[in-house]
Amino acid sequence: MTRPDVVVTGLGATTPLGGDVASTWDAMVAGRSGVSPLTQEWAAQLPVQIAAQLAVEPSEVLDRVRLRRLDRSEAIALIAAQQAWADAGLADSGLDPERLAVSVGSGIGGATTLLAQDDILEASGPRRVSPHTVPMLMPNGPAAWVGIEVGAKAGVHSMASACATGAEAIALGLDIIRSGRADVVVAGGTEAVVHPLPIAGFASMRAMSTRNDEPEKASRPWDKGRDGFVLGEGAGVLVLERADHAAARGARVYARVAGAGITSDAFDIVQPHNEGEGAIRAISKAIADSGVAKQDIVHVNAHATSTPIGDMLEIGALRKALGDHPVLSATKSMTGHLLGAAGALESIATILAIRDGVVPPTINLDDPDEALTLDVAAHKARTMEIPAALNNAFGFGGHNVALVFTRA
Repeated sequence: MTRPDVVVTGLGATTPLGGDVASTWDAMVAGRSGVSPLTQEWAAQLPVQIAAQLAVEPSEVLDRVRLRRLDRSEAIALIAAQQAWADAGLADSGLDPERLAVSVGSGIGGATTLLAQDDILEASGPRRVSPHTVPMLMPNGPAAWVGIEVGAKAGVHSMASACATGAEAIALGLDIIRSGRADVVVAGGTEAVVHPLPIAGFASMRAMSTRNDEPEKASRPWDKGRDGFVLGEGAGVLVLERADHAAARGARVYARVAGAGITSDAFDIVQPHNEGEGAIRAISKAIADSGVAKQDIVHVNAHATSTPIGDMLEIGALRKALGDHPVLSATKSMTGHLLGAAGALESIATILAIRDGVVPPTINLDDPDEALTLDVAAHKARTMEIPAALNNAFGFGGHNVALVFTRA
């Protein structure tokens, strides 16, 4: 049986760089940073006082009554999904809802709701706890709200694989369409946990940058001065569609989702495999699944979080699995690390790089690590023809996901 081609027909995002895809992409190509000081009172007590917060607040998009029922992660997933759905032009397409699925995940979910309602419980008692608490904090909440919004009846799936979540949600969407279970899948990731407890927890692990006096320079993948990631928030959503279904309705196509590779390390709960073995296998599987020649994959949007160990392990994995020819970009240098949304947003960046023939820059790469043996578009965007590109996403727990996209 011949596998159907799967294409991307809609994109949506709300990020630290912009309230939609166009503004986010413009800022990426220009090399602007979305990292800024935390001005909230609670930040003063923390060792980390910077983050990449949303450029556009959900309250500027959704009405107040609706927001009262939504965790922040749910609200921004809904905003990104609405954009992607409108962009795909599916609202009046006559799509059978039983041929429409959703695959949207979050690495942490409704943690801010859980913490806020616990504060209310402790201060005012159980009668003051919101009746919306459970739907707001449940991990499948973002996917469920998106499913209700678009009317999906072929299944609503909620991935949770830490920082690989958004990419794995896209891989699941690819599998769903290939299996014949749906013609369209709304897929992506969301995260909104800029809150003292997650920040304190990550800081205690020494996983985050403490460059509080230079927020815009704090996220510096592959640079000798890197000292950890910068927490970000946001959501990215893609509309995946069977290629012949998209062609039949005359849809605009951004790119083809050519292949996916998913592996696990079985090594450590937070540290990646010390030889990048799982990453190597994920990249190799994605390339094999795509059927794309390695030499055609000329660009990689790397996971590259700005951590001392992970950044260079990925370089080694790319050299072994792909070769030394691609031009790399680490867009987390601008957006910070969006955790469960990272793989989705970076897939969008990879797709737009293919469309526009532009590799977005890696900012703050002032003093490259000696182990950086691959070409990076540092400081400035680079124009080049990109027939195919790779996006990597790795997460705590040993999750490894690689996605290959090609020109439509």
